[in-house]
Amino acid sequence: MRRAGWLLVVALLIGACRGGDAHVGVQRTDRGAVPSELLVAAASDLRPAFEELATRFAAATGTEVSFDFGSSGQLAQRLIEGAPFDLYASANVAFVEQVLAEGVGDAATRRTYAFGRIVIWAPQDRWTGWEQLEDVASDETIVNVAIANPEHAPYGVAAEEALRVTGTWEAVQNRLVFGENISDTQRLVETGNADVGILALSLALAADERGIGTWVLVDDGLHAPLQQELVVTAVDAEQAASAEAFADLVASEEGREVMRRSGFLLPGDDEVTADEVGAGGGGGA
Repeated sequence: MRRAGWLLVVALLIGACRGGDAHVGVQRTDRGAVPSELLVAAASDLRPAFEELATRFAAATGTEVSFDFGSSGQLAQRLIEGAPFDLYASANVAFVEQVLAEGVGDAATRRTYAFGRIVIWAPQDRWTGWEQLEDVASDETIVNVAIANPEHAPYGVAAEEALRVTGTWEAVQNRLVFGENISDTQRLVETGNADVGILALSLALAADERGIGTWVLVDDGLHAPLQQELVVTAVDAEQAASAEAFADLVASEEGREVMRRSGFLLPGDDEVTADEVGAGGGGGA
């Protein structure tokens, strides 16, 4: 769907909110205007791609998009407790299912928008040529390894699964430090509070743009797929229409190009390879 396509969706959705049947769980309003702001709760691996898409969305619709980036589990809990987000973009399926089970969100709008990848990442001055998790585990010079907290961060779950499958969990367990989300995990490494981290590919590529870091992909067969889902959670009908329009932008050809450039594998795409995303970053791997 090109730009004209998703803009048509904006008009149709808002028109439906004014005169047609509202979505399940969505209340009508009489404001009859395009919302001035959209509130999106998004997994922190999405920051580079979603901020770019928000700029495009605002230019095309006049609706500004404000984000709260964090761990998928913590954002889900806030939604369940009543946080007024219009759209929830999780880094996995389970937390979308959790919020829907608690009566939050419109299940009819649920969709898979991307699949994530994890990488081994470190600043260039600390990179020693690791090629796989076994190399990290056996490197006695490494004091701390950062991963996102598996209790509420899907990328942390993937990191733990990969470490366990490779038999390296016990070797690194006592050296682990946990970020609150995957962006916080990168911060721990970048600031020297960890020597190396297991991060989202999207954040490694964003760091490449800043000239920071070197990385190598982790085999995605070592963990369950990072299938990322979103769902509209707005209560107001016009907010819900705008949220669905933003979701349509993410799924459009324009949106897919942005997501693909950020390292995500998209529904219908072939597997992302290291060569395709320029493995190694600033320092080479």
